[in-house]
Amino acid sequence: MTGDSIHIDGSFGEGGGQILRTSLALSCITGRPFEITNIRANRSKPGLRPQHLQCVHAAAQITHADVMGAKVGSSRVSLAPGPIRAGDYRFDIGTAGSTSLVLHTIIFPLALADGPSSVTITGGTHVPFAPCFHYLEQQWAPALGTLGFHLSLCMKSAGYYPAGGGRISAGITPAEGLSPLTLTDRGGLVKVRILSVVSNLPGPIAQRQAVQAEKKLVKQKRPVEVEIADLPSPGKGTMLFLQARFERSEACFFGLGAIGKRAERVADEACAQLLSFLRTEGAVDRFLADQLLVPLSLASGESRFTTERITQHLLTNAEVIRMFLPSEVHIEGELNQPGTVTVRGRGWRAE
Repeated sequence: MTGDSIHIDGSFGEGGGQILRTSLALSCITGRPFEITNIRANRSKPGLRPQHLQCVHAAAQITHADVMGAKVGSSRVSLAPGPIRAGDYRFDIGTAGSTSLVLHTIIFPLALADGPSSVTITGGTHVPFAPCFHYLEQQWAPALGTLGFHLSLCMKSAGYYPAGGGRISAGITPAEGLSPLTLTDRGGLVKVRILSVVSNLPGPIAQRQAVQAEKKLVKQKRPVEVEIADLPSPGKGTMLFLQARFERSEACFFGLGAIGKRAERVADEACAQLLSFLRTEGAVDRFLADQLLVPLSLASGESRFTTERITQHLLTNAEVIRMFLPSEVHIEGELNQPGTVTVRGRGWRAE
């Protein structure tokens, strides 16, 4: 599929880097060129930051695309892709910018290529405003696997703000027979896994995070598993990761440490997200809901799931998808309230 260039105002809806990432991914898949203006217009530092620039470079590299405007600070970018090329790729953000968001940009195009690929990305693995590596590994990748996207993930080292220097690798197998998803009832809570990690910091910090999380979750009266880990990293950092397992789904949340931030507060932030989720009947957490729209739009058939919260990210992503694909995305419910998402995918194979 190719066609006239798509023109996108990057200031609409959520107005952040997600508009650029989804546009890059779908441009690569469909072969349709696009131009985006007002990139990240709603952010304190508008325009391309290093991680967004690396997303553009990654999309261009896997398709030998023609690109204009690819520089830090740019508010306008255009990309005209060629065919998707499987291969071995390495990308270095050069800062603590999110490795996971770069991977989000190219994972689906490479999964629709005609051969396996490997990707190594250096930058931030556990940084604010992005899924951490453990979320990718424990929540995102398994969910994609149920749809027919198969990838293996590993982390060589963790990267925190501001040092960065983390490294993740992904092995991507060509997808075949993409399946829709029906997940409207999560079932009862079975157990919660608490993972508390530190890097280049005293072990008692991880212990304090774990103890605080246990105190917060004891009222749920469900088994709690606790794991403490010390991750290799060029910098210092901490994280508290929660994985809630239900009868028919899972939900994951995390808190990150920062200079001057107490260990107990890190745990409180992660627990607050999980407890908020438990007060709803959503089967899918708000982060995964957003991340499922593109793959479900590429699958064949109707998908339907409930989510704890309809976010502006979700609504904006749906709008971008409608610009590139004939798939139908319907979102029922009010902003910041629980809702139901229906996606009627048309099926897709890259040419």
